[in-house]
Amino acid sequence: MDTSERPVLVGVDGSASALQATSWAAREARRRAAPLRLVHVYHLTPVRHPRKVTPPPDYHAAVLDQGRHWLTEARETAHRSVPDLPVETDLHAGVPADVLITESRTARLVVLGSRGLGGFAALLVGSVAVALSAHGHCPVVVVRSAAPDGGPVVVGDDGSELSDAALTFAFDAAAARGVPLVAVHTWLDVNMAGTWTLLPDTIDWDWLQAQEQKRLTERIALWKDRYPQVHVRPVVVRDSPAHALLDYAASAQLVVVGSRGRGVFAGLGLGSVSQTLLHHAECPVAVARTERV
Repeated sequence: MDTSERPVLVGVDGSASALQATSWAAREARRRAAPLRLVHVYHLTPVRHPRKVTPPPDYHAAVLDQGRHWLTEARETAHRSVPDLPVETDLHAGVPADVLITESRTARLVVLGSRGLGGFAALLVGSVAVALSAHGHCPVVVVRSAAPDGGPVVVGDDGSELSDAALTFAFDAAAARGVPLVAVHTWLDVNMAGTWTLLPDTIDWDWLQAQEQKRLTERIALWKDRYPQVHVRPVVVRDSPAHALLDYAASAQLVVVGSRGRGVFAGLGLGSVSQTLLHHAECPVAVARTERV
């Protein structure tokens, strides 16, 4: 499928969170001149019974009717946000996370609410959102709450190739919205600070700060030529990545991170910084990655 034809995909489950994600996704689809695709995945839980009891046909019909109703509700929500937006709806049987991961192969972007109807109240982000952020084949945005349109886009950069995808996504987002981009780079994670303070006279902190600032400035320059209209504010702080990004995300309309960092867990699907942002940032969080096929 041509990239320009790929839709913005939304997982719909009847929750208020999913409707909020639908509204956000409709506006994003308009910015990208892309169609919107609403997908509801229903899963008929097997009945464990010694006589192999099969759910009655009317139960299956009720589940389908419920799914169709939720899709209609989401389509109406999308059209309230963007009246003329092309919207497609689709009803799938299967495990929601598995189906949406497969569907992400042909999507430009997947948008999810932070927690659906089936989630536990104590969880800040549902399992489907975490699974898609870790294993999706395109960028994933998790929408917890609406953020002010005038806020900046914030992106975390650790200098790795995975941050390249985050920077590209963030520059695109800032350019489409006409807002500044805050590029945040941290050094000397606070988890290590206690050890380093044992050697206060052997470390030139100002020199280290200047070196990190230089690295970030050089990296940003690689994107500035492609996005001359975007005003970039580079921020280098001596702090943990998650803590610093949460601080800047508080006033942002979107925060963007890579799928994994450079740490010891780089082989896992989702890094600790990404997970922290998903669970605690109030604004929408985009987990960007290079598309996998």
